[in-house]
Parts: sequence; structure tokens; C-alpha cells
Amino acid sequence: MMRRKTAAEPPAEELPKTPEERVNAMYRLTLSWTRELEKSRITEYTQLLNRPWRLIWLNILSGTARGVGIAVGFTFFAATIIYVLQVLGALNLPIIGDYIADIVRIVQRQLELNTY
Repeated sequence: MMRRKTAAEPPAEELPKTPEERVNAMYRLTLSWTRELEKSRITEYTQLLNRPWRLIWLNILSGTARGVGIAVGFTFFAATIIYVLQVLGALNLPIIGDYIADIVRIVQRQLELNTY
């Protein structure tokens, strides 16, 4: 009965046989691990964790940029919705006209209640 090889098990001809081949295989494996760690930029991350003020400053900057982006995006979205509602309101469609009138009434009531 033949034994099946799994994906993790290398073929028998690729297994290092001599101690020198084993050392070379370990060296190549270590080099590949080092390259992968350099790609992940783990050293920059650990240096950033050792400098908390820089980490706080970068988080403030990224949060501000994210907030400005959300504000600009929402403004564009809201302006588009208002424009579409104005165009639909100009068509005098009864259902949409009633809906817009309800929105206007709600906003007017809210403005009357809040006296700043």
C-alpha cells in the first residue's frame, strides 16, 4: 500500500540529505522569513509604538483627514439629493409634492421649537 503525500510534505527527492544541504535549506528559509518581515514593515511599526507622541500626532492627522473627507462626501451627496428633489418638485407630481411639503412642514416646526 502506497502512502499519499500531503501538500505540506515535500517530495523525497527534495529533502536535504547532507548536513550542508540542511544548513543551506535553513539559511534559505531564514532569508525568506526576513524578506517577508521587511515587507510587512514591522520595524517601522515597533518604532512608531516606541514614540507615542508621533503616534498620537499621526492619528490626529488621519482622523482629521477622514473627517474632512466624510464632510465633503456627505455635502456632495446631500446637494445631489436636494437637486433631484427640486427637479422632481418642479414636475408637480402629487405624491412627491406631498412628500416634499411634509418635509418642509417638519423642518418649519423644528425651527419654531428651537430658539437659539
